[in-house]
Amino acid sequence: MRLDAYAERFAVAGYACFLFDYRNFGASEGNKRQWINVKQQLADWNSAIDFIKKDDRVDGSKILLFGSSFSGGHIITLSSKRKDILATISQCPYTNTLASMRTLSPVSFLKAFPFVIADLLSCLTGYHPVMLKLVDEREKAAIMAVPDYKVHLELIPENSNFVNKAPARTLLEFVKYSPGRYTKDIESPIYYAVCLKDTLVPAEATIKCAKRSKKATIKEYNCGHFDIYLGDYFEKAIADYIDFFDKKIK
Repeated sequence: MRLDAYAERFAVAGYACFLFDYRNFGASEGNKRQWINVKQQLADWNSAIDFIKKDDRVDGSKILLFGSSFSGGHIITLSSKRKDILATISQCPYTNTLASMRTLSPVSFLKAFPFVIADLLSCLTGYHPVMLKLVDEREKAAIMAVPDYKVHLELIPENSNFVNKAPARTLLEFVKYSPGRYTKDIESPIYYAVCLKDTLVPAEATIKCAKRSKKATIKEYNCGHFDIYLGDYFEKAIADYIDFFDKKIK
């Protein structure tokens, strides 16, 4: 998902960067492949932060977080609960369940629902997941059925081990998770990058949540949810992010 591109630019600017795959994904271990679980992913974030703080090569008192989309929501949650985070950048973050649910086509939801039921029933006989596409065109059965889905797929390099599917029960993780409720509890500086043409996490809902943070910087980008990872929007955003961190680190 081009997180390596962000890390490379941060590194050139003088920041030590640590990237990780969640359990069950990519190069990480785990026998429940592609399973998106909020509780486990937050635990993985906490483990990564604690690991970095023990590394003598970095200053453990200057931990900065960067997350995008669903992980953008995770770092909102983390920043509200941990007191050892110096500053955070949350790019096009998932914040509000109801707002994101309204972006989904009713047809897509109805098509996905039988997959969710079948996947939940499969738990009765062990782990035999019924898979659902992560991203597809609008009105298809997918967790993210959005008009600009092709841009999402363009973010994946040819040699990647990315798999465009997850257990269908993952849809329930999105439904029950609203990290935007924690924005008011964040004491450290946080930068919210809002995509005004976002078809997945509506900008209006994100801005409403972001304004509750005491030390919020809110920047609007006139692009879609996946556009900010590429081209001129990426260049503008990464320059803004580095400038934000530079001001907070000093």
